Amino acid sequence: MKTTMKILAAAMSFGLALSAGAEAYAQTQPATSLNELLNRVRQDTREASQENQQRLNEFQSSRNQQQSLLSQARSELSSLERQADQLSAQFDANQIAIDEQADILRQRQGAFGEVFGTARQVAGEFAAVIDGSIVSAQFPGRADALDALANSNVLPTREELDFIPRRVIEEMIHQQSVTTFNSVVYGINNGEPVSVTRVGPFVAFSNNNNNQRFALWSQEDTTNEWRLSDLARQPPAQFAGGASALFNAAPGEVVMGVLDPSRGPLLEIYKDVPNINERIDQSGNVGLVIIGLLILSAAFGLFRIFMLFTTQAAVNGQKRSSKAKKGNPLGRVMLAYESVKDRDTETIELKLDNAILQETPKLDFGLNFLKLAAGIAPLLGLLGTVTGMIKTFTQITLFGTGDPKVMAGGISEALMTTVLGLIAAIPLLFIHSFAASFARGVQAVLEEQAAGMVARHAEESNG
Repeated sequence: MKTTMKILAAAMSFGLALSAGAEAYAQTQPATSLNELLNRVRQDTREASQENQQRLNEFQSSRNQQQSLLSQARSELSSLERQADQLSAQFDANQIAIDEQADILRQRQGAFGEVFGTARQVAGEFAAVIDGSIVSAQFPGRADALDALANSNVLPTREELDFIPRRVIEEMIHQQSVTTFNSVVYGINNGEPVSVTRVGPFVAFSNNNNNQRFALWSQEDTTNEWRLSDLARQPPAQFAGGASALFNAAPGEVVMGVLDPSRGPLLEIYKDVPNINERIDQSGNVGLVIIGLLILSAAFGLFRIFMLFTTQAAVNGQKRSSKAKKGNPLGRVMLAYESVKDRDTETIELKLDNAILQETPKLDFGLNFLKLAAGIAPLLGLLGTVTGMIKTFTQITLFGTGDPKVMAGGISEALMTTVLGLIAAIPLLFIHSFAASFARGVQAVLEEQAAGMVARHAEESNG
């Protein structure tokens, strides 16, 4: 009987599997009638309802689980709040105890509390002094112990109190020494250490490939870290020469050097001192016109001086020769004399005067231009002064006199154009004077030689 039931169950299972496979196959085939289509729709609806019911059951089960977790979390929150209240009460009690013990400590310290407070204050102030000293570039971290003492809340020990005068004495010793050490100087050698010579706490020089430059011990803006950095704009050449002499000095040798008594601020001012190009820019368009006039006039004047010098040399050479040459003024005057030497003295004088008058414009060529340029340059400077003052008064009208930097642009233009006008006028006056002197010298030789020719002709005629 049992065997028969097992066979029947297996047959039913196989039949259901075949019917399910046949049904799945039938679903993929197009419906052949409306009844078949309606049956398929009803079957799909039942399946969708079963699936939705299954999802609803899963959601309700999950909701119950989430509710359990929420209850557990609320229980933990309540426990933590109670624990926080206990800790807060304990903290308040501890703070009261700390205050009581602090009062007892102050009472027992008595006058020693003020002494220790003064020691902390002195340690903090001297730590700032050490941090700002160039000596710290050679010995970094010297002020760490002083900073720790200044920020300490406990009573300092005898060793910590003795540390303050020791640091003071060390600083005094280092301030009177001139020493060379290796350190990183930001801005040169790609952050690699270079040789640095320190003159007390006043100034430091870096030596990179035998190039001596001033280094500045300053505090970096973003990190407030003290470090050596290359001075962006170096002082004038005479100061750099002092640095070079110090580097090349032998041990114990006394040399002339440079010191900054302000320990940095005076050297740092040089970054705001304008150079020549910046000063020319301050003069504006009028300054550029003056410079252009100076270059053009000076080049022309030097050319005229050269030409007059060669002309004078040619005339001097002609004076030593009896044969007239057309390549110089005196030779042309002599040729004019040769053309009329058989006539009377008055005719010869007129001919020679005419020849000299023909040579004079050639000798005086450009002298009036040089004189005019020398006179115009100061006038252009005065023009720039007036325009600069107009700008200054305009700025005062708009912004008042509260900030001197507002007026600095107009004042700089006013002063620089005056300076450039004088700078242009002075050399142009010298150039004009030299050129005029050469021209007058040649004219004097021509007149002298012409007078000699007339006198010789008169003597020969009367003899």
